[in-house]
Amino acid sequence: MKKAILYLEDGACFNGTTLAATGETAGEFVFNTAMTGYQEILTDPSYAGQIVVMTYPLIGNYGVNPEDVESEEVHVKGFVVKEFCRYPSNFRSTQSLIDYLNENKILAVEGIDTRALTKHLRLQGAMKGIISTEEFDPKRLAQKLKQVPDMVGSDWVKEVTALKYYIYNDSKGHRFKVAAIDCGIKWNILRILADLECQVHVFPATATTEEIQAVNPDGLFISNGPGDPAAVPYVVDTVRSFIGKLPIFGICLGNQIVGLALGGKTYKLKFGHHGANHPVMDKPAGRISITSQNHGFCVDYESLNKEEVEIVHVNLNDKSVEGLRHKKYPVFTVQYHPEAAPGPHDARYLFEEFINQMKEHQYKV
Repeated sequence: MKKAILYLEDGACFNGTTLAATGETAGEFVFNTAMTGYQEILTDPSYAGQIVVMTYPLIGNYGVNPEDVESEEVHVKGFVVKEFCRYPSNFRSTQSLIDYLNENKILAVEGIDTRALTKHLRLQGAMKGIISTEEFDPKRLAQKLKQVPDMVGSDWVKEVTALKYYIYNDSKGHRFKVAAIDCGIKWNILRILADLECQVHVFPATATTEEIQAVNPDGLFISNGPGDPAAVPYVVDTVRSFIGKLPIFGICLGNQIVGLALGGKTYKLKFGHHGANHPVMDKPAGRISITSQNHGFCVDYESLNKEEVEIVHVNLNDKSVEGLRHKKYPVFTVQYHPEAAPGPHDARYLFEEFINQMKEHQYKV
């Protein structure tokens, strides 16, 4: 173990120790309130460019395994906890979280007062920061942070999207053909769609309207992903071209992209929503779901045309927009993660809603 400093752009400093990995890493600091699911969090592409602080004090209790990843690699820039568990215990565990982080060369820090750090981020907002085991001079660290791009205006989708088109669930028994724009898609989304008898044609975020149309899909899905939605106009333009032509379902970044495609605007939340315990009201259904969330931006509902678009899901913590629906076309979105991984399964019914919309579309065609 080696001493490490955690320096934030507002000048706040925290001291801790690293695991085997050493060096420096920088990104936007955010906190996650989930008690479990750290492996899914680490491999969620939506965390690209960010350093995650876990609020639960002891992390790593049940180890890691090859089945709980949500992508091919770890995407966080760094990982901060109060204490790592040295002796994990679970029948599914194949190695410790410490070994997993070191294998992936992730700069992970423990011994930090994560309660104080989280309260600081809640008060001051998510901000850029740096973790270092080499440089401890705050003035020099501040200079290095100036070279780190802000999350606002940054296109992180290009860092995590698929390099080429592929098909998930290439079986002949499928009932629906879904075109998915991969902005950083989580694997559990693909698993659920496959379980619902969908063949998923996954396209890179740079795919054109013509390329997507060529597979003759029954519906269009826009995935979660990292960064500023306003920084990916190429995805927004593609999605806009399908409004009124196909059923559209967007999750997380996909919600924001659809909001932009419908003529709205987005804005950055103070510290975002990251965790597995966020209450959301589904207004048409009159139900409340406890949801998994991971986003730093939000759709500005006041910027949308109220005659065409309605808000159907609301965050009960801060009243922010959690879901939209077009009043005329089969277009709906949610800001949270109905596929969970990690988190509760309260909102998985939304995938069935997408299926029903594709059924109606097939009937009309």
